[in-house]
Amino acid sequence: MDWRVPLADLDYGIEEEEAVLSVLRSRWLTMGGVTQEFETQFAALTGSKFAFAVSNATEALHLACLALGIGAGDEVIVPSLTFVATANAVLYTGADVRFADIMGPDELTIDPAEIERQITPRTKAVIVMHYGGFPCRMKEIMALAAKHNLPVIEDVAHAPGGFLDGRALGTWGRVGCFSFFSNKNLSTGEGGMVLTDHEDLAHRIRLRRSHGMTSLTYDRHKGHAFSYDVVDLGYNYRIDELRAALGVSQLKKLERNNNRRRDLTHAYWCALDGLGVGLPFSQTEQGQPSYHIFPMLLPEGTNRQAFMESLRDSGIQSSIHYRPIHTFTYYQQRYGQQSLPRTESVATREVTLPLYPTMTDDQIKLVVEAVKQGLNQ
Repeated sequence: MDWRVPLADLDYGIEEEEAVLSVLRSRWLTMGGVTQEFETQFAALTGSKFAFAVSNATEALHLACLALGIGAGDEVIVPSLTFVATANAVLYTGADVRFADIMGPDELTIDPAEIERQITPRTKAVIVMHYGGFPCRMKEIMALAAKHNLPVIEDVAHAPGGFLDGRALGTWGRVGCFSFFSNKNLSTGEGGMVLTDHEDLAHRIRLRRSHGMTSLTYDRHKGHAFSYDVVDLGYNYRIDELRAALGVSQLKKLERNNNRRRDLTHAYWCALDGLGVGLPFSQTEQGQPSYHIFPMLLPEGTNRQAFMESLRDSGIQSSIHYRPIHTFTYYQQRYGQQSLPRTESVATREVTLPLYPTMTDDQIKLVVEAVKQGLNQ
Protein backbone atom coordinates (compact mmCIF):
# COMPACT_ATOMS: atom_id res chain seq x y z
CA MET A 1 0.00 0.00 0.00
CA ASP A 2 1.20 3.52 -0.79
CA TRP A 3 1.00 5.13 2.66
CA ARG A 4 0.64 8.89 3.06
CA VAL A 5 2.49 8.40 6.35
CA PRO A 6 4.28 5.05 6.86
CA LEU A 7 4.95 3.67 10.31
CA ALA A 8 8.72 4.00 9.88
CA ASP A 9 11.17 5.08 7.21
CA LEU A 10 14.93 5.12 6.71
CA ASP A 11 17.21 8.13 6.76
CA TYR A 12 19.42 6.70 4.02
CA GLY A 13 21.26 8.72 1.40
CA ILE A 14 24.41 8.96 -0.62
CA GLU A 15 26.49 8.34 2.53
CA GLU A 16 25.10 4.82 2.93
CA GLU A 17 25.46 4.12 -0.79
CA GLU A 18 29.12 5.17 -0.75
CA ALA A 19 29.77 3.16 2.42
CA VAL A 20 28.49 -0.04 0.81
CA LEU A 21 30.30 0.65 -2.48
CA SER A 22 33.53 1.18 -0.57
CA VAL A 23 33.20 -2.30 0.94
CA LEU A 24 32.43 -3.84 -2.45
CA ARG A 25 35.49 -2.17 -3.95
CA SER A 26 37.64 -3.45 -1.11
CA ARG A 27 36.70 -7.04 -2.05
CA TRP A 28 36.58 -8.04 1.63
CA LEU A 29 32.97 -8.78 2.58
CA THR A 30 33.20 -10.87 5.73
CA MET A 31 33.75 -9.51 9.25
CA GLY A 32 36.88 -7.38 9.09
CA GLY A 33 38.24 -3.87 9.39
CA VAL A 34 34.95 -2.03 8.84
CA THR A 35 33.31 -4.18 11.50
CA GLN A 36 36.12 -3.31 13.88
CA GLU A 37 35.61 0.38 13.13
CA PHE A 38 31.87 0.05 13.82
CA GLU A 39 32.57 -1.69 17.12
CA THR A 40 35.14 0.92 18.14
CA GLN A 41 32.83 3.82 17.35
CA PHE A 42 29.86 2.21 19.11
CA ALA A 43 31.96 1.52 22.19
CA ALA A 44 33.06 5.17 22.18
CA LEU A 45 29.45 6.37 21.90
CA THR A 46 28.37 4.31 24.90
CA GLY A 47 31.55 4.41 26.96
CA SER A 48 31.68 0.62 27.00
CA LYS A 49 34.99 -1.25 27.18
CA PHE A 50 33.95 -4.01 24.76
CA ALA A 51 31.55 -4.04 21.78
CA PHE A 52 30.83 -6.99 19.49
CA ALA A 53 28.81 -6.62 16.30
CA VAL A 54 26.51 -9.55 15.49
CA SER A 55 23.92 -10.45 12.88
CA ASN A 56 20.89 -9.48 14.98
CA ALA A 57 19.75 -8.65 18.51
CA THR A 58 18.34 -12.12 19.15
CA GLU A 59 21.85 -13.48 18.79
CA ALA A 60 23.12 -10.68 21.03
CA LEU A 61 20.68 -11.73 23.76
CA HIS A 62 21.56 -15.40 23.31
CA LEU A 63 25.28 -14.65 23.60
CA ALA A 64 24.64 -12.57 26.71
CA CYS A 65 22.79 -15.45 28.35
CA LEU A 66 25.50 -17.94 27.40
CA ALA A 67 28.27 -15.68 28.65
CA LEU A 68 26.54 -15.47 32.03
CA GLY A 69 26.34 -19.26 32.25
CA ILE A 70 22.55 -19.44 32.00
CA GLY A 71 21.32 -22.92 31.18
CA ALA A 72 19.01 -25.80 32.00
CA GLY A 73 17.41 -25.51 35.43
CA ASP A 74 17.83 -21.73 35.58
CA GLU A 75 15.19 -19.03 35.35
CA VAL A 76 15.47 -15.50 33.95
CA ILE A 77 12.98 -12.76 34.76
CA VAL A 78 11.82 -10.85 31.67
CA PRO A 79 9.06 -8.41 30.70
CA SER A 80 6.16 -9.73 28.65
CA LEU A 81 5.52 -6.42 26.88
CA THR A 82 8.39 -6.79 24.44
CA PHE A 83 9.25 -8.56 21.20
CA VAL A 84 9.25 -12.33 21.62
CA ALA A 85 13.02 -12.59 21.02
CA THR A 86 13.64 -11.22 24.53
CA ALA A 87 12.19 -14.43 25.97
CA ASN A 88 13.14 -16.79 23.15
CA ALA A 89 16.85 -16.10 23.65
CA VAL A 90 16.59 -17.39 27.22
CA LEU A 91 14.83 -20.56 26.14
CA TYR A 92 17.57 -21.27 23.58
CA THR A 93 19.91 -21.93 26.52
CA GLY A 94 17.58 -24.52 28.07
CA ALA A 95 16.54 -22.13 30.85
CA ASP A 96 13.02 -20.87 31.61
CA VAL A 97 11.53 -17.40 31.84
CA ARG A 98 9.37 -15.77 34.49
CA PHE A 99 7.35 -12.77 33.36
CA ALA A 100 7.21 -9.56 35.39
CA ASP A 101 4.53 -6.89 35.01
CA ILE A 102 5.10 -3.30 33.86
CA MET A 103 4.85 -0.10 35.88
CA GLY A 104 1.47 0.85 34.37
CA PRO A 105 -0.17 2.86 31.58
CA ASP A 106 2.08 5.90 32.10
CA GLU A 107 5.32 3.89 32.08
CA LEU A 108 5.44 0.75 29.94
CA THR A 109 8.74 -0.56 31.32
CA ILE A 110 9.28 -3.40 33.78
CA ASP A 111 8.37 -2.74 37.44
CA PRO A 112 11.28 -3.32 39.87
CA ALA A 113 8.83 -4.47 42.56
CA GLU A 114 7.41 -7.05 40.16
CA ILE A 115 10.92 -8.27 39.36
CA GLU A 116 11.51 -8.91 43.05
CA ARG A 117 8.17 -10.70 43.35
CA GLN A 118 9.25 -13.16 40.63
CA ILE A 119 12.61 -14.11 42.16
CA THR A 120 12.98 -17.77 43.10
CA PRO A 121 15.96 -19.93 44.13
CA ARG A 122 16.34 -20.77 40.42
CA THR A 123 16.62 -17.14 39.26
CA LYS A 124 19.91 -16.62 37.42
CA ALA A 125 19.45 -13.18 35.81
CA VAL A 126 17.08 -10.38 34.92
CA ILE A 127 16.47 -8.95 31.45
CA VAL A 128 15.04 -5.43 31.20
CA MET A 129 13.84 -3.77 28.00
CA HIS A 130 13.86 -0.01 27.47
CA TYR A 131 10.44 0.11 25.82
CA GLY A 132 10.14 2.71 23.08
CA GLY A 133 13.60 3.96 23.92
CA PHE A 134 12.51 5.19 27.36
CA PRO A 135 14.81 4.14 30.22
CA CYS A 136 13.70 1.57 32.76
CA ARG A 137 14.08 2.48 36.43
CA MET A 138 17.68 1.39 36.38
CA LYS A 139 18.76 2.72 39.77
CA GLU A 140 16.08 0.68 41.52
CA ILE A 141 16.67 -2.35 39.31
CA MET A 142 20.44 -2.32 39.85
CA ALA A 143 19.98 -1.95 43.63
CA LEU A 144 17.59 -4.90 43.60
CA ALA A 145 20.00 -6.94 41.46
CA ALA A 146 22.86 -6.21 43.86
CA LYS A 147 20.70 -7.21 46.82
CA HIS A 148 19.96 -10.59 45.26
CA ASN A 149 23.32 -11.00 43.48
CA LEU A 150 21.70 -11.20 40.04
CA PRO A 151 23.26 -9.97 36.78
CA VAL A 152 21.16 -7.68 34.61
CA ILE A 153 20.98 -7.92 30.83
CA GLU A 154 19.66 -4.83 29.05
CA ASP A 155 17.59 -5.28 25.90
CA VAL A 156 18.45 -1.98 24.24
CA ALA A 157 16.82 -2.76 20.88
CA HIS A 158 14.76 0.45 21.13
CA ALA A 159 17.37 2.68 22.71
CA PRO A 160 20.67 3.24 20.86
CA GLY A 161 21.93 6.66 21.84
CA GLY A 162 19.75 6.76 24.95
CA PHE A 163 21.17 7.87 28.30
CA LEU A 164 20.11 7.98 31.93
CA ASP A 165 21.96 10.21 34.41
CA GLY A 166 24.68 10.68 31.80
CA ARG A 167 25.24 6.94 31.45
CA ALA A 168 24.45 5.15 28.19
CA LEU A 169 21.59 2.70 28.16
CA GLY A 170 23.17 -0.70 27.60
CA THR A 171 25.99 -0.04 30.09
CA TRP A 172 24.01 -0.14 33.34
CA GLY A 173 23.73 -3.92 33.43
CA ARG A 174 26.32 -6.64 32.99
CA VAL A 175 25.58 -6.90 29.24
CA GLY A 176 23.71 -4.67 26.77
CA CYS A 177 22.11 -5.98 23.58
CA PHE A 178 21.18 -3.73 20.64
CA SER A 179 19.18 -4.19 17.43
CA PHE A 180 19.84 -2.57 14.06
CA PHE A 181 16.74 -3.94 12.29
CA SER A 182 15.26 -1.93 9.43
CA ASN A 183 12.90 0.15 11.58
CA LYS A 184 15.37 0.93 14.36
CA ASN A 185 16.97 4.28 15.20
CA LEU A 186 20.23 2.96 13.76
CA SER A 187 19.45 0.61 10.89
CA THR A 188 21.61 -1.85 8.98
CA GLY A 189 18.72 -4.06 7.75
CA GLU A 190 19.66 -6.82 10.15
CA GLY A 191 22.33 -6.50 12.79
CA GLY A 192 23.05 -6.07 16.46
CA MET A 193 25.68 -5.27 19.06
CA VAL A 194 26.69 -6.74 22.43
CA LEU A 195 28.29 -4.49 25.05
CA THR A 196 30.05 -5.35 28.29
CA ASP A 197 32.67 -3.86 30.59
CA HIS A 198 33.67 -7.29 31.92
CA GLU A 199 36.71 -8.92 30.35
CA ASP A 200 35.65 -12.48 31.21
CA LEU A 201 32.26 -11.99 29.56
CA ALA A 202 33.90 -10.30 26.57
CA HIS A 203 36.17 -13.32 26.11
CA ARG A 204 33.21 -15.72 26.08
CA ILE A 205 31.17 -13.53 23.74
CA ARG A 206 34.09 -13.11 21.33
CA LEU A 207 34.66 -16.86 21.12
CA ARG A 208 31.04 -17.92 20.80
CA ARG A 209 30.23 -15.31 18.18
CA SER A 210 32.42 -17.17 15.69
CA HIS A 211 32.35 -20.94 16.20
CA GLY A 212 34.51 -20.92 19.34
CA MET A 213 37.56 -20.24 17.15
CA THR A 214 40.74 -18.70 18.56
CA SER A 215 41.41 -16.64 15.43
CA LEU A 216 39.23 -15.25 12.67
CA THR A 217 39.49 -15.38 8.89
CA TYR A 218 40.39 -11.68 8.91
CA ASP A 219 43.25 -12.32 11.36
CA ARG A 220 44.69 -14.87 8.97
CA HIS A 221 44.06 -12.59 5.98
CA LYS A 222 46.11 -9.89 7.72
CA GLY A 223 48.87 -12.34 8.59
CA HIS A 224 48.23 -12.11 12.33
CA ALA A 225 47.55 -15.86 12.57
CA PHE A 226 48.07 -18.95 10.41
CA SER A 227 45.79 -21.48 12.06
CA TYR A 228 43.17 -21.72 14.79
CA ASP A 229 41.82 -23.94 17.50
CA VAL A 230 38.18 -24.42 18.55
CA VAL A 231 37.99 -24.12 22.33
CA ASP A 232 34.25 -23.70 22.92
CA LEU A 233 30.91 -24.57 21.33
CA GLY A 234 30.32 -21.43 19.31
CA TYR A 235 27.93 -20.12 16.68
CA ASN A 236 28.04 -18.22 13.42
CA TYR A 237 26.67 -14.94 14.78
CA ARG A 238 28.98 -12.64 12.83
CA ILE A 239 27.94 -9.50 11.00
CA ASP A 240 29.30 -8.75 7.51
CA GLU A 241 31.25 -5.73 6.28
CA LEU A 242 28.34 -4.37 4.21
CA ARG A 243 26.06 -4.01 7.20
CA ALA A 244 28.90 -2.78 9.40
CA ALA A 245 29.55 -0.04 6.84
CA LEU A 246 25.90 0.98 7.02
CA GLY A 247 26.26 1.03 10.80
CA VAL A 248 29.26 3.38 10.68
CA SER A 249 27.34 5.72 8.40
CA GLN A 250 24.18 5.59 10.51
CA LEU A 251 26.13 6.29 13.70
CA LYS A 252 27.00 9.73 12.32
CA LYS A 253 23.28 10.54 12.11
CA LEU A 254 22.12 8.95 15.36
CA GLU A 255 22.24 11.95 17.70
CA ARG A 256 20.62 14.28 15.18
CA ASN A 257 17.92 11.76 14.34
CA ASN A 258 17.18 10.97 17.98
CA ASN A 259 16.79 14.70 18.60
CA ARG A 260 14.32 14.91 15.71
CA ARG A 261 12.41 11.93 17.13
CA ARG A 262 12.27 13.79 20.45
CA ASP A 263 10.81 16.89 18.81
CA LEU A 264 8.23 14.83 16.93
CA THR A 265 7.26 12.95 20.08
CA HIS A 266 6.74 16.15 22.02
CA ALA A 267 4.67 17.54 19.13
CA TYR A 268 2.47 14.43 19.28
CA TRP A 269 2.07 14.73 23.04
CA CYS A 270 1.00 18.36 22.70
CA ALA A 271 -1.40 17.74 19.80
CA LEU A 272 -3.04 14.65 21.31
CA ASP A 273 -3.42 16.02 24.82
CA GLY A 274 -7.06 16.40 25.78
CA LEU A 275 -8.37 13.78 23.33
CA GLY A 276 -8.89 11.19 26.05
CA VAL A 277 -6.05 8.95 24.89
CA GLY A 278 -3.23 7.68 27.08
CA LEU A 279 0.22 9.09 26.31
CA PRO A 280 2.78 6.80 27.95
CA PHE A 281 5.97 8.45 29.26
CA SER A 282 4.64 11.98 28.66
CA GLN A 283 4.46 12.51 32.44
CA THR A 284 7.31 10.20 33.45
CA GLU A 285 10.00 11.06 30.89
CA GLN A 286 13.43 10.65 32.44
CA GLY A 287 17.00 10.71 31.22
CA GLN A 288 17.66 11.12 27.52
CA PRO A 289 15.39 8.65 25.68
CA SER A 290 15.94 7.62 22.08
CA TYR A 291 12.21 7.90 21.18
CA HIS A 292 12.11 4.79 19.03
CA ILE A 293 8.33 4.43 18.68
CA PHE A 294 5.26 6.47 19.63
CA PRO A 295 2.81 4.40 21.70
CA MET A 296 -0.70 5.70 22.36
CA LEU A 297 -3.41 4.09 24.51
CA LEU A 298 -6.98 4.18 23.24
CA PRO A 299 -9.80 5.02 25.65
CA GLU A 300 -11.31 2.02 27.43
CA GLY A 301 -13.88 0.27 25.26
CA THR A 302 -12.58 1.60 21.93
CA ASN A 303 -12.63 -0.89 19.07
CA ARG A 304 -8.91 -0.99 18.25
CA GLN A 305 -9.27 -2.82 14.96
CA ALA A 306 -11.86 -0.34 13.71
CA PHE A 307 -9.65 2.55 14.83
CA MET A 308 -6.59 1.16 13.02
CA GLU A 309 -8.70 0.48 9.91
CA SER A 310 -9.81 4.12 10.02
CA LEU A 311 -6.16 5.21 10.12
CA ARG A 312 -5.40 2.89 7.22
CA ASP A 313 -8.25 4.35 5.18
CA SER A 314 -6.68 7.78 5.75
CA GLY A 315 -3.32 6.47 4.49
CA ILE A 316 -1.77 6.29 7.96
CA GLN A 317 0.10 3.12 8.88
CA SER A 318 -0.05 1.97 12.50
CA SER A 319 1.01 -1.06 14.52
CA ILE A 320 0.83 -2.71 17.95
CA HIS A 321 3.77 -2.96 20.39
CA TYR A 322 3.22 -5.59 21.63
CA ARG A 323 1.00 -8.55 22.10
CA PRO A 324 2.33 -9.80 25.46
CA ILE A 325 4.61 -12.81 25.11
CA HIS A 326 2.80 -14.78 27.83
CA THR A 327 -0.40 -14.74 25.72
CA PHE A 328 1.14 -16.45 22.70
CA THR A 329 0.10 -20.05 22.09
CA TYR A 330 3.60 -21.49 22.52
CA TYR A 331 4.16 -19.77 25.85
CA GLN A 332 0.70 -20.66 27.14
CA GLN A 333 1.31 -24.30 26.24
CA ARG A 334 4.66 -24.18 28.00
CA TYR A 335 3.72 -22.22 31.13
CA GLY A 336 -0.08 -22.19 31.25
CA GLN A 337 -2.29 -19.17 31.80
CA GLN A 338 -0.57 -16.32 33.62
CA SER A 339 -1.85 -13.03 34.95
CA LEU A 340 -0.03 -9.74 34.38
CA PRO A 341 -2.93 -7.32 34.78
CA ARG A 342 -1.11 -4.08 33.97
CA THR A 343 0.58 -5.53 30.91
CA GLU A 344 -2.66 -7.04 29.66
CA SER A 345 -4.67 -3.87 30.23
CA VAL A 346 -2.20 -1.72 28.33
CA ALA A 347 -1.67 -4.25 25.53
CA THR A 348 -5.35 -4.31 24.55
CA ARG A 349 -5.40 -0.51 24.12
CA GLU A 350 -1.97 0.27 22.65
CA VAL A 351 -1.59 1.61 19.10
CA THR A 352 1.75 2.71 17.68
CA LEU A 353 1.65 5.81 15.49
CA PRO A 354 4.23 6.70 12.80
CA LEU A 355 7.55 8.07 14.02
CA TYR A 356 10.80 8.46 12.07
CA PRO A 357 13.42 11.21 11.74
CA THR A 358 12.53 12.27 8.18
CA MET A 359 8.87 12.73 9.16
CA THR A 360 7.59 16.26 8.54
CA ASP A 361 5.49 18.52 10.73
CA ASP A 362 2.72 18.33 8.12
CA GLN A 363 2.73 14.54 8.40
CA ILE A 364 2.29 14.86 12.17
CA LYS A 365 -0.79 16.99 11.49
CA LEU A 366 -2.15 14.36 9.08
CA VAL A 367 -1.73 11.64 11.70
CA VAL A 368 -3.34 13.72 14.46
CA GLU A 369 -6.35 14.54 12.27
CA ALA A 370 -6.71 10.85 11.40
CA VAL A 371 -6.57 9.96 15.11
CA LYS A 372 -9.34 12.47 15.86
CA GLN A 373 -11.44 11.07 13.05
CA GLY A 374 -10.85 7.51 14.20
CA LEU A 375 -11.85 8.33 17.77
CA ASN A 376 -15.05 10.06 16.68
CA GLN A 377 -16.33 7.44 14.25
